Amino acid sequence: MNYLESIKLALGSIKANLLRSLLTLMIIAVGITCLVGILTAIDSILFSMSDNFNRLGANSFNVRPKSESIRSNNKGRTDKISDPIVFEQAMDFKQMYNYGASLVSIESFCTQNATLKYKNKKTNPTVRVVGVDENYINTSAFQLAAGRSFTNNEVFSTANKAILGNDLIKTLFQDKPEKAIGQDVYINSNRYKIIGALKSKGSSSGGSNDKRVLIPLYNSKVLYGYADKSYNVTVSVAQPHEMDDAINHAIGVMRNVRKLKVSETNDFEIRKSDGILNKLKDMTSTLRWSTVVIAMLTLLGASIGLMNIMLVSVTERTKEIGIRKALGATRKNVLMQFLTEAIVICLMGGIVGVLLGILMGFGVSVMVEGRFFIPWNWMILGFSVCIIVGLVSGLYPALKASKLDPIEALRYE
Repeated sequence: MNYLESIKLALGSIKANLLRSLLTLMIIAVGITCLVGILTAIDSILFSMSDNFNRLGANSFNVRPKSESIRSNNKGRTDKISDPIVFEQAMDFKQMYNYGASLVSIESFCTQNATLKYKNKKTNPTVRVVGVDENYINTSAFQLAAGRSFTNNEVFSTANKAILGNDLIKTLFQDKPEKAIGQDVYINSNRYKIIGALKSKGSSSGGSNDKRVLIPLYNSKVLYGYADKSYNVTVSVAQPHEMDDAINHAIGVMRNVRKLKVSETNDFEIRKSDGILNKLKDMTSTLRWSTVVIAMLTLLGASIGLMNIMLVSVTERTKEIGIRKALGATRKNVLMQFLTEAIVICLMGGIVGVLLGILMGFGVSVMVEGRFFIPWNWMILGFSVCIIVGLVSGLYPALKASKLDPIEALRYE
């Protein structure tokens, strides 16, 4: 008896006991749906969160001077205070840093007491002015509501161009970003042409992110710069798992830029902003294990039900087993027949469960507006679990059937 014949016999037996087989099949399908569906949904949610946190700057880190004094070993006496990262050092770092698809941006705080004026409208003197380069909007997670970002030529020229925050658009242009593009505004006494408008980002510990105006980096250096002015360097990585390698690369580059000796400690520090995302990943890891446990408990119930069905099937088909053995079937043939039947029922339930699980994952990804992907790993896991359940559930009934005495089996009524 070959495997194909065993499968045909198994399908025939399932058809003969259709209702009983369908009930067991559906129990298995529910367990696999929980396993595949919830794991797929968790992955979809996690990818969605990664994208959202990336847009919020979670996949980025800052390089800045150390906030504390560097102390020498000379009885704890202060040796020197950490020097600022000046314009030339920031530009050297940006030019030298080349890790993967990472982006480097440079920003410079100008003032937080500026006043913007457009025709007869005027803001309060609480506007934050920041000098930025062409990568700033991407690395700081701002998004444009209208217009464009600065070009590389604009960043390194003294062109008076500006990008306005959402609150300023509301105050000066009735919350119509398209209306602001191309208009001239005065920042204090300097006239700037608006080339972009930002979407709302809310507030942070540094104040409102929407009450700010961005100007080209070199323009800010000319108007607001001084000899030892410090510039903030931000690096945005493409994927969260690249963070540690990207930071190590940044440390090496900045040490070269700052001309530090091997024996000298870093006079700068790295600040990451991915802590929340890491906590969420830890939470989803726990949720995954919980899902696996729940699904396994469901499949345990299904395996008990399947074993019961197979034992009943052995009892009902005792005479059939005797006839097969009388015609030359070996114990191995009978064992394989009943094992195959149990595995086929489980795999049919697995197919239904995987399809329902994919639909569940797709539904969740649509609701959270995340990315959906075919969960190949979880599909393979689901089918593997089905085969294991089929083997475990069918082994005892199959052994019992294979050990039946053909003469006693033929007498069975």
